[in-house]
Amino acid sequence: MSAGAGKTARAPDPATLEEKAIKDRRISLTSLEQARRIAALAGEKLAEDIVVLDMRSACDFTDYFVICSGRNSRQTKSISDEVHAGLKREKLAPLSVDGEREGSWIIVDYLDVVLHVFAPDTRRFYALEDLWGDVPQVEVETAATG
Repeated sequence: MSAGAGKTARAPDPATLEEKAIKDRRISLTSLEQARRIAALAGEKLAEDIVVLDMRSACDFTDYFVICSGRNSRQTKSISDEVHAGLKREKLAPLSVDGEREGSWIIVDYLDVVLHVFAPDTRRFYALEDLWGDVPQVEVETAATG
């Protein structure tokens, strides 16, 4: 009898299949899809005034800004944490994170997309949408949810 005789083929482990699907999706996630995914994740934590700016014509360090607000520093941290957890499941980690301790302006750099989570007063003060008013905005309603 041969070494493989009598053995039945095992079904693939569902966890392994899910990991492969996430890895495949990560590989094929464009910067626009990533920006929309970040916007959707922020929305899940009730981020307000979510704006996606197409920065490709204005700078060479990123493709998109995702800008949103939380009502207070606790919510800004919660929004940042939700985005981090959601993208971590997709094997995407930020290059850097700044401002988490204070919570008035959290910046999360995913290279192709930079997330800005503001407390309302800080957002009004820095007014990034006005500063970058000449760049196109991306529709957030079509944000990918997963």
